Amino acid sequence: MKSSIFRITITGLTILILFSCKRDISSTKEVNIKPNIIYILADDLGYAELGAFGQEKIETPNIDALAKSGMRFTQHYTGSPVCAPARYNLLTGKHSGHSYVRGNDEWRDRGKVWDYKAMILDSTLEGQRPIPLNTVTIANKLKQVGYNTGMVGKWGLGAPHTKSIPNNFGFDYFFGFNCQRQAHTYYPVHLYENEVKYPLRNDTIAPNTKLDKDADPYNSASYAKYNLNDYASEIMFTKITEYVEKNKKEPFFMYWADPIPHAALQAPKRWVDYYVKKLGEEEPYVGNRGYFPARNPRATYAAMVSYLDENVGKLVAQLKKEGIYENTLIIFSSDNGPTYNGGTDSPWFDSAKPFRSEYGYGKGHLYEGGIRIPMIASWPDRIKAGSETNLISAHYDVMATLLDITEQNKAEKMDGISFLPTLLGEVEKQKKHEFLFWEFPEYGGQVAIRMGEWKVIRRNLKDKKAEPTLELYNLNTDIREENNVAEMHPDILEKAAKIFETEHTNAEVERFRIPLVERGLLTNE
Repeated sequence: MKSSIFRITITGLTILILFSCKRDISSTKEVNIKPNIIYILADDLGYAELGAFGQEKIETPNIDALAKSGMRFTQHYTGSPVCAPARYNLLTGKHSGHSYVRGNDEWRDRGKVWDYKAMILDSTLEGQRPIPLNTVTIANKLKQVGYNTGMVGKWGLGAPHTKSIPNNFGFDYFFGFNCQRQAHTYYPVHLYENEVKYPLRNDTIAPNTKLDKDADPYNSASYAKYNLNDYASEIMFTKITEYVEKNKKEPFFMYWADPIPHAALQAPKRWVDYYVKKLGEEEPYVGNRGYFPARNPRATYAAMVSYLDENVGKLVAQLKKEGIYENTLIIFSSDNGPTYNGGTDSPWFDSAKPFRSEYGYGKGHLYEGGIRIPMIASWPDRIKAGSETNLISAHYDVMATLLDITEQNKAEKMDGISFLPTLLGEVEKQKKHEFLFWEFPEYGGQVAIRMGEWKVIRRNLKDKKAEPTLELYNLNTDIREENNVAEMHPDILEKAAKIFETEHTNAEVERFRIPLVERGLLTNE
């Protein structure tokens, strides 16, 4: 009898122990079920500057591998065709008709903000006009549900000595360029780690410094002063690897906003040498279009993109080594279309293929070449490998998507729609945009609305020397936007006008206002 009781007791204890262990394992899985999220934002990378999107001259095997393991978005858009507003749209989930930041604003009333040497001596000249402290970002929301949040790269939405620094907008850790003007060199005198200057072993070589008088532009030695000791992107990538190592045991969000391939043309020598051999001899860039001269401008531009690609590969390898790759969502994209200055040659690379990339159609403009951008999402076992979507989406959808992934309510007003159903292959559940909206006060003043296959553009809205345009394109039949059919479709224009009337709010900052817009727009009256 005692033996039976003993066996029953032991059996009962064993069941309790097993049940307890099973519950603990389940609990552990629940703790770790939130995926790590890495959002990589290149700078001025054109739609077709990745092999996965048709590039034939620049090699990007590691980013292409992300596309093979995940999903390509073929109709993804920036929120704005230049740096600061695009980043604001991305981080806040708002389109540019509702944005606080609608253009680049260097906050000129402080003094010599474009004087690089003056900024080094007086850090109150650094940075851009600060965004309001009550701005809610992706990092704020992810932090609320237990994520550690880090940002490495270019901020561009505030300034040192103000409250508008990344650490006050949900980021636990920041390293990089606070000021986007200082990112006009890859060899700055300093970066920032959180709120503190992080000195680099570089001399003060200001952007737009010309070749020495009587220097031979065909001699590589003439360009030595533009390539110094500490390459910013290399230092920043080291900080990313350190961040991942430190936070690998908890869910983390890393916003990697590398300045590559934004001019200036500066890249590691080994990569430049590789492309000099591959692309052959070329004419030097002597600095007549800003930034720094470069002996081999095309080779250097390609080198920058391949260097970024190399680091993406290293990051993926680290995630795999740490055993966290399978539970990590990686999104790779760009802030806007390809640029036209600083010695870059977007038409030669066909950087926006099949769209136009020459000046007037790429960065700074609301044609497809300026706003349609590559996007790749990789999430092992969740996103089908080698998949592709033509879902029309934008930067301002990212916040809604990440809130959906982390099961958060969309409490703040935002304009984005979650594309999580598309990522998971549940296309029947995917909500779609009735329209995408752009309002951009720079480069003459522009607005655009995409409604399905139709796209309305108005330009020259602040240009006193040119008449405002009224343009309508059918992107299904005219993807390069060469045949304006506005006169043939007054019904489409009327629909766009109603959308604009509903979506536009007057900009809070005077610099971002377009007087014609605020009096009513999208008619010829």
